[in-house]
Amino acid sequence: MNWTYEDFKAAVLKLTGIDLSSYKERQMKRRIDSFISRNGYGSYQDFFSALCEDKMKQTHFIDYITINVSEFFRNPEQWDVLDKQILPMLLNKYRDLNIWCAACSTGEEPYSLAMLLSRHMPINRIKILATDIDANALEKAIKGIYNRKNVVNVPEDFVSRFFNAENETLVVKDWIKRCVEFKEHNLLRDPYPKQCHLILCRNVMIYLTENAKSYLYKAFYDSLHPDGVLFVGSTEQIILPQAYRLEPVAAFFYKRLADKRQE
Repeated sequence: MNWTYEDFKAAVLKLTGIDLSSYKERQMKRRIDSFISRNGYGSYQDFFSALCEDKMKQTHFIDYITINVSEFFRNPEQWDVLDKQILPMLLNKYRDLNIWCAACSTGEEPYSLAMLLSRHMPINRIKILATDIDANALEKAIKGIYNRKNVVNVPEDFVSRFFNAENETLVVKDWIKRCVEFKEHNLLRDPYPKQCHLILCRNVMIYLTENAKSYLYKAFYDSLHPDGVLFVGSTEQIILPQAYRLEPVAAFFYKRLADKRQE
């Protein structure tokens, strides 16, 4: 009996911990069907057997389905709001910030944040937790090696200050790397850090079902410090944020609403 897509999703969940049911089905199924066909397999079952036998193939598949697209200072106008409005608001109250960069992919976003924070506080006080489901992406993030085309949005003074040039690549300097701790984390399964003053989770929700997005928004609320702010992607404006006890403080930035039990 040939496997259905539902059979394949259940098997992948057991093998990898990734719940494909939480992703928009039409979009994800099309991507997976294309990947299977390009790799010469005729059925979900045959392809899954190959994943079980070949760890490298499994790694490539996870890379593919987790859609690792990232760049430094993506949507620069939003980083400008973070720089001029959100960070001053938080640092006016707190000397140090508990920061989580969720779904950080290959590291461009947390390194961008560390560079930006250097305008506001000493480097040795910058501590960012950066997490992703894809271990291979995290390995690249830890190495911090990027092509020059990856840094087109990086201010020129940041390029000279925070990167070492090596041939055709730019390497993040060690003292900026030390500001970021990278860890593997599944947003749909693993516990969230607590008391975060700032959470970045950008360009993830667009791939998820409404149920999965609702789970994330509620979990982010619980993860935020009472004065904490959630920063989402440029196509991920939250409809009815009050339903998740969040309120907008700027476009794509949401503050945790006060808990009525504490009022």
